[in-house]
Parts: sequence; C-alpha cells; structure tokens
Amino acid sequence: MTDHGQRFAGKRAIVTGGASGIGRATVLRLAAEGAEVLAVDMNADALDALAADGIATRTGSVADEATARAIVGDWAAGGAIDVLVNMAGVIRSGHVAETSLDDFLWCVHVNLGSTFLMCREALPHLERSGGNIVNAASTSSQFGHPFLAGYAASKGAIAAFTQSLAWEYMKRGVRVNAVAPGSIGTPLAQSVQTGMVAGADWDLYTHMQAPNGFQEPDAIGGVIAMLASRDGAHMNGAIVRVDGGVHA
Repeated sequence: MTDHGQRFAGKRAIVTGGASGIGRATVLRLAAEGAEVLAVDMNADALDALAADGIATRTGSVADEATARAIVGDWAAGGAIDVLVNMAGVIRSGHVAETSLDDFLWCVHVNLGSTFLMCREALPHLERSGGNIVNAASTSSQFGHPFLAGYAASKGAIAAFTQSLAWEYMKRGVRVNAVAPGSIGTPLAQSVQTGMVAGADWDLYTHMQAPNGFQEPDAIGGVIAMLASRDGAHMNGAIVRVDGGVHA
C-alpha cells in the first residue's frame, strides 16, 4: 500500500460494512494512516480476520436502532469519535412490476435507515470533536440503473440526506460528504451479476461498466480517506463519483 503518512494519527473512526468490499478497504486504509478503527458488520467470520490484524470489531446490524445506539455509545465511551464511514448496504435485483413493497423497502430500510441511525447517534460526538462523515451513495443515485429500483432509490436518498446534513451542520463544525462508486469489484456488485434478472437485456447492465473494467475496493477506500482527512477540509456536501468516467 502506498505510504500516505499518518493523517489519522490520534483519530478514532467507525466504519460500518467493515468486513468486506469498500468497507474493509476503508478500515485498512484508515488504520494504516494511524486511526483507531472500529469495524462493524453482520459477518462475524469476516470480522475475525480483521480482529486478527488488531482491528477493533463489533458484530451487529446497524439498521437496528438499539444496536446502532449501543455501537456508537460504547465506542464513544473509549474516547472521541472523529470519523464515521457508513458503508453497510444491501442490494436486490428485480423487475419493478414483480417487486413486492417489502422487498423494495428492505433496501431502503437497510441502506438509508442504517445511515440515518448511525449519523443521528454519532453527530453529537462528531460535533464535539469537529469530525466528519462519509456516506455511501452510488452512481445509481445519479444515473439510471435497471432492475435496481429499491437500491437506487435508497442511494439517491442517501445523497440527498448527505447534502441536507452538510448544510445543517456546516456552522457546527461537522463535514458530511459521500462517495458514489461504480465499477468496483465488491461482493455486492458481483451479486448483481450472479443474480441477474431472468430475461433481462445484458446490454442494459454493460452500459454501467467502465471500459477499464472493475477496480479494487482500494480505489474507493483512498477517496474516502481523503474526504475524511485534513486534505478534504474544504469539501462539504460533495457526492464524489468514482467510476472510471463511465457516467461522465
């Protein structure tokens, strides 16, 4: 990994969805730059691998209100919270005309609900520390992605929520930004391909993929680290698209 110094020396961070994909890459990047990081995920086995590397871990669903409150409260008991990275998320493909309301709202509940809950619980602590938040939007929040209506709706809401929070807290010392990844090789993205909707036109999928192919999650982890560090000090309310230019 490239040496980017110790931009997070003495800082404490929470990363949800921290056991795999972009969340894991972010955990490792922040830790490499000096942060004390809590990785949160529902996948206990994957968290064990991080714990073996000395990363603090917590198993649980951040879409559950009591769990989100406990995670933030327990971490805050050990010191300041300087950074919150909300990467927990789920995805489900399907034809809209064949999608139940429960399936549609499941994506909204997990993706948007967990982001709201973690932000709500962490904001008082971040206000005291002068910290910041990085949320997970998506290129689907800005450009049409077929068969992913619930996921796209949740990510569009996260982008709007991010900008709303940025304005609400800009005079209170908390920055709030989001990344909008695309063409990143994560388990979530791979599940779209393996779970491709029956009868779907593959051309409707391929237009979303960058010509240089899928990139590693580190490509997003580095951007998140920049946003959360002093290098991103003049960025607030930004939805940073990182997709190889396919949606330019």
